[in-house]
Amino acid sequence: MIYEKNKFMKEQGQPRTYRSYHNTQRFRFFNAQVFESDLHIGVDTDSYDEEMPLFCEKEVKRIRTALHVFNSLNPGFFNSLEPVPDDSTADPIIRTMINAGVRAEVGPMASVAGITSELVGMSLKKRFDVKEVIVENGGDVWVDVKKTVSIEILAGDSPLSGKLALRIDPQNTPVGICASSGTVGHSFSFGKADAVVVAAHDSALADAFATKIGNMVSSQDDIEKALKYSNEVGDLLSTVIIVKDKVAISGKFEIAPVKHVTSYQDL
Repeated sequence: MIYEKNKFMKEQGQPRTYRSYHNTQRFRFFNAQVFESDLHIGVDTDSYDEEMPLFCEKEVKRIRTALHVFNSLNPGFFNSLEPVPDDSTADPIIRTMINAGVRAEVGPMASVAGITSELVGMSLKKRFDVKEVIVENGGDVWVDVKKTVSIEILAGDSPLSGKLALRIDPQNTPVGICASSGTVGHSFSFGKADAVVVAAHDSALADAFATKIGNMVSSQDDIEKALKYSNEVGDLLSTVIIVKDKVAISGKFEIAPVKHVTSYQDL
């Protein structure tokens, strides 16, 4: 197994130092920065093509342009914290976000990072026929791999931050793994969880439900209720909740202590 230290953290206006931990022997990484989006993308080294960065920037621009056009016609779309009505005339990207928000009972923009990661990753695979892809967008990740990866969870001031990793087996990919926090980063949350991580094949749903479940957790006493809720939602593969010194997980994936290695290799 290869440990992929792709830390869940949302930093606005700060260097994303967690990106320096990525496995640069297994993956070739590059950035795509357009408007508000800042994606860090890794593909298996054999598949890398120098045209990929520009291609991904164009994909991000296409997505962000669709969002800005819709918001200009529907003021309040960007800022809504509640679900908004579906619009049969809207771009499919917008409709996916709206539907994710309706299912999770949150605003549509709660799914923007997740859907952007997924769409860019899927387009990259289709255009260049790459074997493995990881797209990280402010702590929300889309993964499609051939070998197991472990994604380290950064949870603010929790003593568990950086000590646990979510193991992702290849048979469960492609998958979106999205995070919300009420104590760290710029993601908005009504709750106080140090980290809520949700995995689903639909990245928009993963992102929206990370927000929803994060809103439910104000203290350690809320963890059981929140996990019960996540188990009742169809399509969620796993949920991890960290509040201070307590962690709980449900679903398909496992969490394990982070192993610090001096070189990346199959373990």
